[in-house]
Amino acid sequence: MKNSRFPYAKSYQDRHGKRRWRYRVKGFTAELGTEWGSEEFQRRYADAVNGYSARARDGVGVSHTMPGTFADLVVKFYQLHLPTVAGSTAADYRAIIEPLRKKHGLKRASQMQRRHVLAIKAELASTPQRANKTLKRLAQLMDLAIELEWRTDNPVRGVKRFPTNPDGFHAWDEAEIQRFYEIHRIGTPAHLAMTLMLYTGAAKCDAVQLGRGNVRDGRLAYRRRKTKLNPDGVEVSITIHPYLAETLRHVRTDAFTFLETANGKSRTPSGLGSSMRKWCDKAGLPLCSSHGLRKAICRRIAEVEGDVFKVMAVSGHRDIREAQKYCDRFGRHAKADSAIASLPGGVNPERKLTNHPARFATNQSKQLRSKE
Repeated sequence: MKNSRFPYAKSYQDRHGKRRWRYRVKGFTAELGTEWGSEEFQRRYADAVNGYSARARDGVGVSHTMPGTFADLVVKFYQLHLPTVAGSTAADYRAIIEPLRKKHGLKRASQMQRRHVLAIKAELASTPQRANKTLKRLAQLMDLAIELEWRTDNPVRGVKRFPTNPDGFHAWDEAEIQRFYEIHRIGTPAHLAMTLMLYTGAAKCDAVQLGRGNVRDGRLAYRRRKTKLNPDGVEVSITIHPYLAETLRHVRTDAFTFLETANGKSRTPSGLGSSMRKWCDKAGLPLCSSHGLRKAICRRIAEVEGDVFKVMAVSGHRDIREAQKYCDRFGRHAKADSAIASLPGGVNPERKLTNHPARFATNQSKQLRSKE
């Protein structure tokens, strides 16, 4: 089973008797570390696959990439940017950039023109969100080419993106939350993962790290792992909701993290995302995802409180504009209800209206008579 998931990954014992893993195929070898399937293991595996593919395609090793080519630009981009972002973000970068490198790696970065960008966009027209992400990464690559003085312009700038859903990931509604809980009862890994993210607003990369070490004086505290350059990200400290507390009582007392696997291994963000996809599909919720739970708690706060700073305090958003989107979208109903409830009623609404129609008409008639 393991080899089907990570082909060419083989285990061996080092001179200290410790089990290690390596990627080996046709004379190409790369070390994968000691923890099978971990985030670091997957990152190294992806690097190994990319390294072997480049070597097989070009007939030389990755270190012999032709200077000035698109592949060379990608290598430099990775060197500069990937160390600054979280592992999950780095994987997203590679997923978008590697197909470009595979197809255009031998071409000169300085020769990319606007028509080439439009052709790339057209090829991805059936997946508009992926097309837009590709244009975004391509624009970053061309910006780097300018900094390297390989070219003086960015042909991607100004190319229109495909129209997509401006709201991004679907935010779970209350019916969907109830449906998930009906299928996945308390005590199951699905219920635990759902409740932990729904009542903390933690992203996948943070949720898989949370454990009893994050619980202090009835509060759950952690720092968001947004970038590697800023490991001490925004601190989130929230009261543990009673339902979350009840759910956490079903976690083994010796568990290092709340969401660890049955064999005691830490889950990876990608692994959690894949599991949530299966659990949502089982519940008949094709639109729902793990990220949608983060949006769901923001929705709940916005609907009840309508306070952007309360949303930020729970979600860990730095940018007030991002948090404001939830208040603008989901706080409208509450504000509308409050507005309607404040309107005067009954047969004598004059007390609450500053411009009562009868009085306004009387004043107008007096003004007209005075002019005559």
